Order: sequence, then C-alpha cells, then structure tokens
Amino acid sequence: MSLLRINYDKKSVYQQDNTSFKLEVIEKKYQNNKYSIIFSGKEKIISTINDFPYDIGDILEVKGKLVKVEKNVIPNTFNYQKYLQSRGINWKLEIEEMWLLQKNKNVFNSLKTGITKYFNNLRYREYYYAFIIGDTSYFDNNIRNSYQSVGLSYLLSIGSLQVMFIMNFIERIEMKIKIKKRNKLLINIFIIIFYIFFTNGIIGVLRSGLCYILRKILRYFNIRYRGYDIILIIGGILLLFNPYYINNTGFIYSFSISLAISLLGKRIKGTYIKKSFIFSVIAFLIGMPLTIYSNYEINFLAIFYSFIFVIIFNYILFPLCIISFVFPFTSFLFYFFINFVEKVINILTKIDFFVFSFYSISFLILVIYYIVIILCLNKKKFFILLFFIIVFHININCIINNNFVTFLNVSEGDSIVLKSNNHVILIDTGGNIYSKYYLDIIKYLKSYGISKINWLIISHGDFDHMGEAINLVNNFKVEKVIFNCGEFNDLEQELIKVLDKKRIKYYSCIKELKIDSNKLYFLQTKEYDNENDNSNVIYTELNGYKFMFMGDASKTTEKEILNKYNLPDIDVLKVGHHGSKTSSGIDFINEINPKYSIISVGKNNRYGHPNKEVLDNLENSKIYRTDEDGSIMFKIKNNKLKIETCSP
Repeated sequence: MSLLRINYDKKSVYQQDNTSFKLEVIEKKYQNNKYSIIFSGKEKIISTINDFPYDIGDILEVKGKLVKVEKNVIPNTFNYQKYLQSRGINWKLEIEEMWLLQKNKNVFNSLKTGITKYFNNLRYREYYYAFIIGDTSYFDNNIRNSYQSVGLSYLLSIGSLQVMFIMNFIERIEMKIKIKKRNKLLINIFIIIFYIFFTNGIIGVLRSGLCYILRKILRYFNIRYRGYDIILIIGGILLLFNPYYINNTGFIYSFSISLAISLLGKRIKGTYIKKSFIFSVIAFLIGMPLTIYSNYEINFLAIFYSFIFVIIFNYILFPLCIISFVFPFTSFLFYFFINFVEKVINILTKIDFFVFSFYSISFLILVIYYIVIILCLNKKKFFILLFFIIVFHININCIINNNFVTFLNVSEGDSIVLKSNNHVILIDTGGNIYSKYYLDIIKYLKSYGISKINWLIISHGDFDHMGEAINLVNNFKVEKVIFNCGEFNDLEQELIKVLDKKRIKYYSCIKELKIDSNKLYFLQTKEYDNENDNSNVIYTELNGYKFMFMGDASKTTEKEILNKYNLPDIDVLKVGHHGSKTSSGIDFINEINPKYSIISVGKNNRYGHPNKEVLDNLENSKIYRTDEDGSIMFKIKNNKLKIETCSP
C-alpha cells in the first residue's frame, strides 16, 4: 500500500507496441517451477518464464509483448503494481523468443550468480538469501505468516544489522593495519557501495549504507552533525531520486523507526538490557500505526518478542549464517538454531489473546495516531489517551454496523463476503494452485476489523470454490461450516478431517440459516449425481435488497427452483457457473429479472467464460465481471445501495 496513496505520473520510456528489446539480466530467481527475471534496458522490465538458461549479466535480444503490471484487484491488499514501481518497473514482458548477444564478463555478476547457485543447494536457503543477498521472496508463505502474526516479519528483511556487522568487522581489521585516514574512507565507501549493488539496493541496506557513508564523510572533514539530520537528508535524497519509495512500506518503516531512535536514544539511560527493551518499545510504538495502516492487525506481545528475538538474530543467527557460509562444515549449528527459532515462533502463533484486528484507517487517522504517540514518548500520562484510542479502534465494528456484500476477484473461482451487522459469512474460498487467495481474503476481512468468520458456506466441492478452505480454517478463526447436499467428495472429506481436529461444527443440506435479523434461504435441497447441480443456491435480503447466489447451479437446478418457488425480482445476482452456457437459462433470468449481475470469471480463461448466450440473456441487467472490474462491493448504508469496484 502507498502511505499517501499518491499516484505519480512517471512516464515509461517504452511504448506498449514495442516488441524487440536489447536487455541485460540483472536478477534471476527460480520459484514455483518458474523463473522470475528482471531485465535492464532503457528501463527495468520483469518477466516470468518456464525455462531460462541464461545468467545474471548476460545480454540478450528479446522479442515479446509488453503488458502493464496490474494493481491489486481485492481492496486493501498488497499492491504489486506500486511495489514494482518503487523498484522502477512499469512493464511485464511476455517473452516469445530470445537469444544470447553477449555472455557476462563482469566478475561482480559472476560472483553473484555463483553464490545464488550455491544457495539453491542449501537447507534453509531462504535465510541465506535474506541475510546475505537481501532477497526475502524465497520464504514459504506459512513461515512468513508465522513471523508476521507474532509481529516479527521485519526480522526477515535485510538492513542495518548486516551493514553494521560488515563494517564493524572491516573497521576492526583496519585498526590492526596502518592505513591512511583518506584511504580508509575510500575503502569503506567502496565496500558499502559494492554491498548496496550486491543486494540490489534493498531499502534497509540502502538507508543504513548511505547514512554510514555520509556520516564518515562528515567526520573526515570535521563537520558537526546530528544523527537524525543524516537520516532526514538521506531519506529526502532517495525520495527525490525515486518518489515511488513512498509506496514501499519497508522504506517508511526503516526511516521512521531509525529516526525515532536517533531522536530519543540519548535520553535513554540504564543497563544494556534496559536500553534494549526501551528501544523495542519505541520501535513497536512507531511501527504500530504503519502496521495498522498496511496489515490491519497488531500483536501486542510483539514488544516482548522483539526484545528477545532481535538479540537472537543479532548475536546468533546472523553471525552463524555468515560463518556457515564461509565455513560450510559449521552449518549444522545454523540449521539447529533456525529450526529452534521456527518451532518457538510456531508455538507463539498459538498465543492469540493479544492479537487484534483493526479497521482500515485514513491518512488523517494515521497522523492522529502519530501525534498521540509523540505525546506519549514525551509525557507518560498520554499513554492513557493512546489506550482508549486503541480500544475504541478495535471495537469500532460494534459502533459501525455496516452491511455489505463483496464478490472477490479470485480468478476462475468464487468467493463472496457477506457482512450483516456483526455477523460475517464467507461463501466459497476460491482455489488456484498458483495463487494463495486465502491470504488476500484474510487481509481483506481484517481491513474491516473482522477477526472471525461466523459461517463458511461451501457452495459445492469443486476446487475453484473450496480449494482454499483448509488454508483459511488453519489461518483464521472460523466458527461453523455449511456444505451442500449430496455425498462428500475427496476435497470435502479432507476439509472435514481438519474441522474435526479443530472441533469446528459443520452441517450439510440445510434449508435456512438465521443471521441476526436476516435469513439465508437455501433453495437447492435435492440430491443430484454431480457437484454442480448439487450446488447451494442461496437467497437473502439485506435491508430490503434481494441477493441471490447461484454457485455453479445448472439449468436443471434453475428449472427445479422455478417450479418450487415464486421468486421476486432480484437486485443482485451472482451468475451461475462463471457465465457458462450450462447456466443462466433465459426463462430463469426473465423470471428473476436481476438488476445487477455479477460474473466471477478468470481473465483470459481457457473455458471461454462468460458465454455470449449468457451475456445476451442478461442484456437487461447491469453486468459486472471480476476479470474486468476486479472485486465488486455492494455497500448498504441508510437503506441505499452503493457499488464500488477494484479494477485491475
């Protein structure tokens, strides 16, 4: 997310009709059976490809198609477009053909290629990549989520710790060797610049490295300075150089916390332990509004966790990582401590009494948080005010009883969030082997201060409707689950095993569900011999607006429903089976006469959804499609319906 949600109009050198490029490989990583490549040409371009036999530093002739990087299509989730823009990348390149023009001749690139190839054969390679190269993308989602849930995800990011360790080591060597002051300065600057380029200018290294250089230069010329002046100067220069850094959460965290510690550090007295703990409290308080703003969740025990784990990472893990890299026979020690830390982190994730979800905030509320925190750091009595603000914020959902229905973009699948006052219903979870949609679903829910799902309804047992169900149940509080009619298939049985283990109640083939002052009516209770016809069909009214969710129900089911029920005109229809011609028959559509029709469909899907006949049947309805409109939200406030989209 962008801190100020600013859209800079930074024009690209390339045009979309460009098809031929001379490019140098500057980053190469292999993940999820694909290569992710960043090229440097007239500007940076990113590409994903199955087979890529070239190395960093190779220069290629590439032919292909430029595609604009899309932003997030689920509100309040990670904006990949803004992230890439902060790295100077505006385009994705779909490669059609490529050939080598010049093999890498740069020793620096050869060194980096050799090290990354070496890492790929190591156990816990993700930690080596993070600590030495600065690449945190190799961490498994489960590990990353574990660290994030206990408020320690920043420990996985490279930064001032690595720069301090390297330069302290270099300076100790220099103390034992007689080197002129001027030469020492030049050597240290060269080492820092080398390391910045080696880590691809990762924010933490960039900040601490440039601050180190400026500090050493000022000392060399006997120019007096204050620590926070250095931080402000470097931050200002980087923003002038690349305004998109304001969209990089790591940039904001790094500079704001280091600035606060620089301003307050001299006022803190006492033992090393006491000072370390106070620094942890300051870092937590300064980071808290940003965490609320970007992640919508705070673990208040992170104050204590941070104090302990920063010491473990500073004095055990990072040194052992470097030692085991240089002397591989010592790697068993590094592996032992990594395994120990991950087990402890997993245990700590089970302690969720002090984990709270926060309703998403505006920039104005963010500023108010910081004003109060600054007051707290100067006078302790203001902590009472901060406490009441936090308590109010956590419980704001009890005050704002907003009702909405959101059709989430989960590609070729369904996932619908229905909020009625303080009750949350999730209809389907989506499912895709290449994308972890459950992470975006959880983040979206938390952005509305939602900490649990009261009812998870599975329309039927196809993967694109319930593929993320187990992940959701394992990573979020789910109270009860509802299945459709018919026998449980293998996917549903796998979910039931998890539900039994967690003692979560589940039901199947029900007729109605009372939610607060509303009811959900399940119109399909007949058993067929296939999942689609058995799909739950749900009708409900929210503040007088009529909603109907068809799952993947076919025309056969539609006819049964028409024969059984006298249906009113529907305000919002979730079109059956992603707009397939097997659903949405003309008689059914004419009978329910939907005002708005939602088609949940994957972009450029292989099925050709939605079908033209279905679109013709819905011609009297306003059609929204997730492939074109992203997620679609229907908000009901003061008995009025407001429609919002999150377009790609």
